[in-house]
Amino acid sequence: MKKVLLLMILFSGIAISSNAQKFALIDMDYILKNISSYETANEQIETLSKNWQSEIDKMQQDVQTKYKSYQSDLAFLSATQKTQRENEIVEAEKNMQELKRKYFGPEGELFKKRQALIKPIQDDIYAALKDISEAKGYQMVIDRASAESIIFASPRIDISNEVLSKLGYSK
Repeated sequence: MKKVLLLMILFSGIAISSNAQKFALIDMDYILKNISSYETANEQIETLSKNWQSEIDKMQQDVQTKYKSYQSDLAFLSATQKTQRENEIVEAEKNMQELKRKYFGPEGELFKKRQALIKPIQDDIYAALKDISEAKGYQMVIDRASAESIIFASPRIDISNEVLSKLGYSK
């Protein structure tokens, strides 16, 4: 009786292990580098970011100039003039911080621009990846670019070029 039970457990284990999962790898960095619209979008975002940062840097220089001027004139200013100049400096600094938040904040212009330009590309990649995975029966697809714990992966399971060709960018 024990032998029969042991054999049943052994056969069950073999049956379960024979239904192995299929895995695939992609290299998202490789895919994105081969999509020209992604590179264009990144360049646009970089240009905007630099322009906005230079605008903020200019405002910061103005605030520093006002503060240095205030420091050098401090001995010659009356109490009302001191208060007025201090308020100007605080207001200029407040405007600069508000502009930083407007451009680079969590819901700022840079975030919105990135969403508008890059998210559609990522959505297309995800859709192509999903189609390939469903067609080939992959239960899991791992991004080797973001998975630092992958020490070695066989190139045979890398489907990055397949994703690119599905998107119309053959390599």
